[in-house]
Parts: sequence; structure tokens; C-alpha cells
Amino acid sequence: MPALMEAGIVGLPNVGKSTLFNALTAAGALAANYPFATIEPNVGVVPVPDDRLARLNKFIPTEKIVPAMLRLIDIAGIVRGASKGEGLGNKFLSHIRNVDAIVHIVRCFENPKGSDITHVEGSVDPIRDIEIIDTELMLADLESVEGMIDKAQRNAKSGDKEAKARVEVLMQCQKLLGEGKPVRGLTFDNPDLARAFKGLALLTAKRVLYVANVDEGDLHGEGPHAARVRERAKAEGGQVVPVCAKLESELAELDEADRKEMLESVGLSEPALSTLTRSAYKLLGLQSFFTAGPKEVRAWTVPVGATAPQAAGVIHTDFERGFIRAEVYSVSDLEAHKTETAIKAAGKLRVEGKSYVMHDSDVCHFLFNV
Repeated sequence: MPALMEAGIVGLPNVGKSTLFNALTAAGALAANYPFATIEPNVGVVPVPDDRLARLNKFIPTEKIVPAMLRLIDIAGIVRGASKGEGLGNKFLSHIRNVDAIVHIVRCFENPKGSDITHVEGSVDPIRDIEIIDTELMLADLESVEGMIDKAQRNAKSGDKEAKARVEVLMQCQKLLGEGKPVRGLTFDNPDLARAFKGLALLTAKRVLYVANVDEGDLHGEGPHAARVRERAKAEGGQVVPVCAKLESELAELDEADRKEMLESVGLSEPALSTLTRSAYKLLGLQSFFTAGPKEVRAWTVPVGATAPQAAGVIHTDFERGFIRAEVYSVSDLEAHKTETAIKAAGKLRVEGKSYVMHDSDVCHFLFNV
């Protein structure tokens, strides 16, 4: 199986990016209030909140519970002109190139009283901010695409099938980028074209989750700034998660009882960061399956579409190499029947072979021989 996928947190300076990252990783001290506070990307590995672990544990007592983990990269603030090397432009763009999806933090709050959180553009305008970053990524992509076209065309003249597909895809990308549109909306039914497109690894091909950083008076993101971000995301087929970075950073420092009390006082059932983490996990095309026994109940991560042997390989490479079969049931099966023995007696324990495609919420026992 591939290495754990990563989402990169991006945004203009001073939109609350590092505050959110620190709250997510409970890293404590917040970043200083000036552009480029985070120069090298910080890497955080955060647990993915999942109530199914507790639901399994209710019927299968265990020594420990282990959640799935998500890798997040805090990438320093991009500024206007980054594609031309402004600020630390080239470095930022290379960091974005290395992640699998983008979590785009957008400022949707005005300056709180008594504070001076300077917006790098001088005013709060979330759509302008989104477009600044999109433009820099599109300009960088356009430069990459135009640099690849000549070579691909030369190779295509020799009748090379892959080069022909690459030329066709590059021309479509060039047209879209030239119109000021990201390429993430491009889809190809032809597998050769789809493969060529994926191989380009363009910045604007990456999936995006927008995070509206709201103030404490708009925790559900219903204010005018957040509403504009929702409209933008809807037009792109994307998603928005409203988060108040200030509140989340305070919650991250509390113990469980105080956190619960504070959440109740503001009318939230869980920290918004829980929603954000699950949404980022889904954005990366990931899902969880479970193993459950007296030693541990654990969530394991696989890409959507992974087969049973690949899932077994996440636990141990020997499991994939010597895979025989998987015994599978769902979390809801356990809730309905209370024990694995009863699940088996009810005919709900499925025996799956090498071609089985994993489902989110599968609970598995793998049989292997090496």
C-alpha cells in the first residue's frame, strides 16, 4: 500500500492557518502575528475522530483503542506573486506539489475589538483571498504545462501512444488555465488520458476543502463572509467547514470535562476540528476498516477501492503476501447481534477472497499463510 496520504493547509498570511494547525496537533503556543511565521512546513499527525471505535468497544472489551491517523502539513502563507518567486513563493509551491489534497483556510472574521490581526491585503474579502491563491497556483501550472508541451509533441510524432495522450491532455489543461480556471474539474473517461492527466501532478488538479475561519459570534458559518465561501465551493462541487480558530485553540488546551462544558456553553456537540479532520480524511479518498479483540480495537486506513489483501498489508506485509481470506462483518452487525458468535450464527459473517473491495466500517479477521 502507498505511504500515508497528506493534506496541506494553505492560506494567505494571518488567516488563522497556524492557529488551526496548532489546535489540531495541540501544539500549544500560537504562531506570531506576522507573515511567514511558518517558514518550513510543519507536519502533524492527528487522530481521526470516529464514534464507531467506542461502539465496537461496547461489545468487545479491550486494553486500548487506536484511531486512524491523518497527516497534515502546515504550509507557510502564500502571497500575491508567489508564482514569480515573491515571498518564499517557489518553496511554498514545491510544498503544495508534494501533498495529495489542499485544506484552504479563508479568513471570514473582521478584526476583534482590541486586536490588530492585520490582513495582508488590508481588508477582509474571502473570495479575493481564494482567487489570489488560485491565481498563483494556476500561473505555476500554466508555466509547467507550457514547458511540457514541446517535448510531448516531439515524442508524439514518433507515434508514441502515451505521448499522444499527454499532448491531448496538456492542450486541454493549457486552454482551461489560460481562461483562468483550475484543472480539477477535468475528467477523462479514456484510461490513457486519465493516466496522462494524473502523471502531470498539477497543483490545481488537487482536491480542495475550504475552511471558513469565523468569529465566535458565527460558529456555524452563517454570516455573509462564510456564505460567499459556501457559494464558491458549491459552484466547484466542493465543501466548506466553518471553524473558529480562536475557540478551537482554547478548547485544545482544556481537559475533557472542561472542554465538554465549554462546547455546551456555545451550543456545539463536538469541536469543529473533529468535522474538519473527518472531512480532510474523506477529501483524500480514505476510509477506515477495523480490527477488534481483547488487546486492541483499532481503525486502519485504506484508500477507497482497496482490496482485502491490500487492507491486510496495511497491518503487516506478510498478511498481504500470504493472504488466504478475510472474515468480515460491519459495526452495525455487531450492534444488532452483540457478539461475533451471534453474527456467525445469524449468517452475517462473510468470507471474502482476494478480489473483495473493502467497505468503510468493515470489521475484519484476516487469515494468511507465509
